[in-house]
Amino acid sequence: MRRIEPFTTLDALHQAAADAFCTLVAEKLARNESVSISLSGGSTPKRLYELLSQRELPWDQIHWFWGDERNVPHDHVESNARMVREALLDRVAVPEANIHCVPVEPDDPASAARRYEQTLKEHFSGQPFPKWDLALLGMGDDAHTASLFPETEALDEKERWFVENWVEKFNAYRYTLTVPAINSAQQSWFLVAGEGKREAVAHVFSEEGKPRLYPSQSIRATCWFMTRDAYPES
Repeated sequence: MRRIEPFTTLDALHQAAADAFCTLVAEKLARNESVSISLSGGSTPKRLYELLSQRELPWDQIHWFWGDERNVPHDHVESNARMVREALLDRVAVPEANIHCVPVEPDDPASAARRYEQTLKEHFSGQPFPKWDLALLGMGDDAHTASLFPETEALDEKERWFVENWVEKFNAYRYTLTVPAINSAQQSWFLVAGEGKREAVAHVFSEEGKPRLYPSQSIRATCWFMTRDAYPES
């Protein structure tokens, strides 16, 4: 059953998500030596990262990965790696060995995707797909998540963990986890805010399944952190 946490303000959403994140980390580390997180890009998750940088967390026990990335250098303004570093990782004492950025090769994205897939397979050795403790996800107004855009080839991938994905509307490649590599997460949280997302959310929540048109339908989310203006029944 879909769990939805609606909030009247964006600040309330971010505070609740930060609290839930810290609770999850504490619960996981009570049973395991480390925690593995798949990060999302986007403006809504960015504020969550800024709040987490103000919390007391066992930074040396958390491993940070990216669910998707743009095919630009890590110092580029559009880079998800840059955003997360500036919002969180450069502000706290995270060992560099725990930061696993997507390698970027503008002229050979297929090779870069293979390299990152190998990084994931080494970290999650012996697993059929990566066993994230938490996958953080955003959603676009076209219902894409990670870099799984409508009608793109990556949506059909069943065996790979991480791929390059040609996105026609940007005339560019993106890098992304595949659907099964996201759905292997023990917890998957969507952070969705703003009236502009309401129509997309309505499509995703529809009983009519069209995951190639509305890719977020493919994800088995455990929780939606959502502002009320994004919720189609509000």
